[in-house]
Amino acid sequence: HTSRDPAISEPLAAALDRVRRAPDADALLASHRTAWGQLWRRAELEVPDEAGRILRLHLFHVLQTLSPHTAELDVGVPARGLHGEAYRGHVFWDELFVLPYLNLHFPEVSRALLTYRHRRLERARTAARDAGCTGAMYPWQSGSDGREETQRLHLNPRSGRWLPDHSHLQHHVGSAIAYNVWQYCQATGDSEFLHTKGAETMLQIARFWAGRATFDPDLGRYRVRGVMGPDEYHDAYPDAVRPGLDDNAYTNVTAAWVLARTLELLRELPEPRRLELVERTELGQGELELWEDVSRRLHIPFHQGVISQFEGFGDLAELDWEGLRRRHGDIRRLDRVLEADGDTPNRYQASKQADVLMLGYLFPPAELKALFARLGHTLDDAGWERTVDYYLRRTSHGSTLSGLVHGWVLARVRRAEAWQFCQEALEGDIADLQGGTTGEGIHLGAMAGTLDLVQRGLTGLEIRDGALRLAPVPLPELSAYDFTLRYRGHWGVRVRMTPGGLHVAVPPDGGREPIDVELPDGRTVAVEPGTSCDLPLPGP
Repeated sequence: HTSRDPAISEPLAAALDRVRRAPDADALLASHRTAWGQLWRRAELEVPDEAGRILRLHLFHVLQTLSPHTAELDVGVPARGLHGEAYRGHVFWDELFVLPYLNLHFPEVSRALLTYRHRRLERARTAARDAGCTGAMYPWQSGSDGREETQRLHLNPRSGRWLPDHSHLQHHVGSAIAYNVWQYCQATGDSEFLHTKGAETMLQIARFWAGRATFDPDLGRYRVRGVMGPDEYHDAYPDAVRPGLDDNAYTNVTAAWVLARTLELLRELPEPRRLELVERTELGQGELELWEDVSRRLHIPFHQGVISQFEGFGDLAELDWEGLRRRHGDIRRLDRVLEADGDTPNRYQASKQADVLMLGYLFPPAELKALFARLGHTLDDAGWERTVDYYLRRTSHGSTLSGLVHGWVLARVRRAEAWQFCQEALEGDIADLQGGTTGEGIHLGAMAGTLDLVQRGLTGLEIRDGALRLAPVPLPELSAYDFTLRYRGHWGVRVRMTPGGLHVAVPPDGGREPIDVELPDGRTVAVEPGTSCDLPLPGP
């Protein structure tokens, strides 16, 4: 026990009392097995062969770290789980890859993790004020009280030199929190959370982005300068005195999404609750009009017919990838390789991990097109495929998250190449593909992300307007498997994917409404509790 535990008076006395009253070892073991059996049942996943065994390992690590047993604790998502000293237990953006899985199995845990962020909203507002900004600026590496704990120096073990670390400029972490709020409420229908803590969190993040953007009269658009995107290899322009980049596409598109979604949420709030929120936050009509304008006119750079990672990315030099591989072998950690050679990735069109392509991970194709249309751009299938090809040739995959995102995106763009990256995501920790980092702790985001890959990525599962939308993209190497979901009060909903179809079964549940299942061709099937349906799928 600690002083943070509920329903105790004094930790030592509570611990001693519990030990005195504990049953014998056999009874403790039996209760332990029961608790684990219930967790496994709620997270049931049947995937064949080696992929299935690895996914079970990943699920074990996720459940050890985050489960209903942690839902009452004031804890976030530690990037390395509970299994190593790396990152000193700090909370990053990894929940972006974790909560989508939890939403459909342990929604009470997702709610607790979002409440953890809400408890630190005031600290994020203080950080924004200290930086001369409005709204809430969440830290890239969050300490226990929500303070910024990102290191300002890091060691390159190849060169032995300590180098400046500017990763605290990854303000896109705020957008990840807002995205998680929205996705959780879509998955669960938890309007109470959305209208209270969720709305408060999203409003202050939207306020931050509207204040962070500055209008450029020459472009006729708003710009977000001096930031970093998910690609940590680029933290400044070549030979620049100050760190930071302008108009990171991922940052700007997700900021526009936050602004648009928050405006939508405010319009849909019950009038009494909307009035309360407006009064408490002193939100004026002029501010809402600014949000609308910024959400439609944030600058998204392009070059050579593809989305630019940031303004000027296309002007950087091309990297001699093959020459570097011949000299150094594994160049996943390209930043360390180049710095040891007296160079820097800031000079090159070379990314550590998915940056622009993260947009294809977060947003289904139709939603991504609509986002770009709102921003005044046409993003057709050909343009997105060019963008995918462009960055695929210029990414070193120096993060365990990179294979996951590329596999997810390629499953919808070029299915034949997707499995290579899915396999890399699966093997990231068991094979220690990043060259020694697993010894410092497993990568919880990548592990949960692989579970979500089979749950949502390959099934194309979305939850929109109260319906389960499915747009499967089965891979030849992983085309038959099944899992269960917890969806809006229905426990144990089974989804089975086969190469030719989907089987959806809803357990008997007195009084519950049927589940609407929507397919890409527009068919909608209402599956009543206690029944199932088989839905044939078109070929690839």
